Amino acid sequence: MMHRFLHSLGSFIVEALLLIASAFWASLAFPGPFNEQGWGWIAFFYLIPVFWIVNRTSWVRAPILGAIYGFMFYIFYNYWLSTFHPLAILIAPILKCVQYIPLFLCLKAATRLFHRRSWLVQSFIYLAYLYLTQQGFIGYPYGNISSAVTAYTLLIQIADITGIWGVAMLLVLPQALAAQVLHEHSLRGRYMEVMFILGLFALDLLYGAMTLHHYSVQEPERVLRIAALQHSADTWEGGDSTYRRNFETLRDMTLEALQEDPDIIAWSETAFVPSVTWNMAYPPSSYRQSLCAEFVDFATSLPVPLVTGNPEGVIADPSLPPYLEDGTWNWKKYNTVLLFSDGAVKETYRKQHLVPFTEHFPYGEQFPRLYQLLLDNDYNWWEEGTEATVFEHDGVRFSTPICFEDTFGYISAGFVQNGADFLLNMTNDVWSGAIPAEVQHQQLSIFRAIENRRPLLRSTNSGITCLVLPTGEVVDPLEPFTVDWHMYEVPVDTDAPLTFYTMFPDLFARIFTATAVCALVYGWWRWFNDRRGRRA
Repeated sequence: MMHRFLHSLGSFIVEALLLIASAFWASLAFPGPFNEQGWGWIAFFYLIPVFWIVNRTSWVRAPILGAIYGFMFYIFYNYWLSTFHPLAILIAPILKCVQYIPLFLCLKAATRLFHRRSWLVQSFIYLAYLYLTQQGFIGYPYGNISSAVTAYTLLIQIADITGIWGVAMLLVLPQALAAQVLHEHSLRGRYMEVMFILGLFALDLLYGAMTLHHYSVQEPERVLRIAALQHSADTWEGGDSTYRRNFETLRDMTLEALQEDPDIIAWSETAFVPSVTWNMAYPPSSYRQSLCAEFVDFATSLPVPLVTGNPEGVIADPSLPPYLEDGTWNWKKYNTVLLFSDGAVKETYRKQHLVPFTEHFPYGEQFPRLYQLLLDNDYNWWEEGTEATVFEHDGVRFSTPICFEDTFGYISAGFVQNGADFLLNMTNDVWSGAIPAEVQHQQLSIFRAIENRRPLLRSTNSGITCLVLPTGEVVDPLEPFTVDWHMYEVPVDTDAPLTFYTMFPDLFARIFTATAVCALVYGWWRWFNDRRGRRA
């Protein structure tokens, strides 16, 4: 008995150490402290040891190992969250730790229920995990295996049909099969499966080559000249002097950019911090009101439209005054983009998908202690917007996903469904203090351009400011954490057709998820009937 326990404990320690090493190895595929762009080729291999360990471990050890792998991978991958807040570096890994427990159990179930075909079911289970963990309040796309291979432009063109999920499938299938072959120590009888996977890759690369050729010879209907300003400042540092300094930096760069005859000027998310709507209506000080008025006068005087982020503050309880006796403000805030055009604020967009825990926590009543802990650590909540706003200028329509929103495919697809001809992402990642954090964000956003075959201009506070063409090619990225601006020539086709992905966003992800669920249900049903038959 003791011998078996020690043997099991030894196996667990070896498996845990191998998974920790695998988690570190996987993190190297993405931008990190050792390579600001990441070694994307690792994404073709890093899941092999994960599937292999799941195949060989026990039911008891599987959930524990899943928790260890999920926690350690996100510690290595999201290390930069510690610069946002010490609590943040714990929230994401703990959340992923919990999510990996059922993932590993389902992967283990596939090995017991499907035997030789378990690798195929495991692949769909992993793809379902990637999709399901991007849903709802805790949706978090960071760490998706597909984002590691954006440098392989030929490979990822299929995203305009399947979204990011088809690319993930191409990466996961061969790794799950390789792990099972290693576990069984034999490739015998697997040749058709290998040929099937090679055939998928061949079709994908052929489609990519044809698509890239199509766009290489296509001339855009028109080209918009958009000046994107990167002022590289901590807009939440606070204080009137900070707000004044940041505004003057942006104003001076705008006047400089106007000499190059732009069609549009683009600032970034929350580039001008004091809420114009709140401070003009309920000024806490004459200076703050004066600063907002100066900003509005400048923006409305420009000869071209200005697109900028600015918090929108509105009265929370109309029955109470704007400033309460306890010193708090009777307001609620939206993370908003303003379009200044023709001497006025023409339209606004309110951020729809907020960052969980840091921008939004709707479960205060259910988890009061966690809610209070977040408040005590200076976390502030925004309200959710509800409309996929499309701005218009000179016959061209565009939408402005704010920061985190360009990591979700369905959000950008919704904008394009509403008529957007191009996407203008407004981002503020300066808080990360790390170039790899900004590149990780950019890598995810690249798929939005391919999925919808619309150009995506990223106008950021500190990086990565760049233009992403409909093929996923990144044009003229500015040096991160520098004060600079660039005139981007954005190709626009106002009559470009909708892609399959735009019309049916995340359809393939839902198909993969349904396949995984049906396979597991069928496997358990068959297992139960087999046991009942043997007993009879």
